[in-house]
Amino acid sequence: MDTLNSKIITVSFALFAALCAFAISILVTYLTTVSGAVAGMASSDIFKHGLPIVIGFAIFAVLQFNPRVLVWANDVVNEARKVSWPVIKDIRFATLAVIVMVIISSIIISVFDVSSESLLKYIIRVFG
Repeated sequence: MDTLNSKIITVSFALFAALCAFAISILVTYLTTVSGAVAGMASSDIFKHGLPIVIGFAIFAVLQFNPRVLVWANDVVNEARKVSWPVIKDIRFATLAVIVMVIISSIIISVFDVSSESLLKYIIRVFG
């Protein structure tokens, strides 16, 4: 494994661990509003801030020091390097095609919406 791959993998694992720690922090904050037992523990800074940090570091350590995960991540980085990106002309054409299709779809849906609204109002007025 070359050094650039290992740097990419380490940064990716660190970002994933930080994201997990952030999610756990939000989960702890949410659980304090739902559960009284968690609210009691969350008053402690160690539980509220320390738990997400410890879990984040644990996730990073498990990912970074597991040889099977490192081999898998190295394969992912090597495959990602083989991706061929389209030229700007193709991107512009595809973007224009998407914009046109969105406009056409919105017109069709709007026509169906207005006509069904008119039909329902007519039915309610006649039979209601």
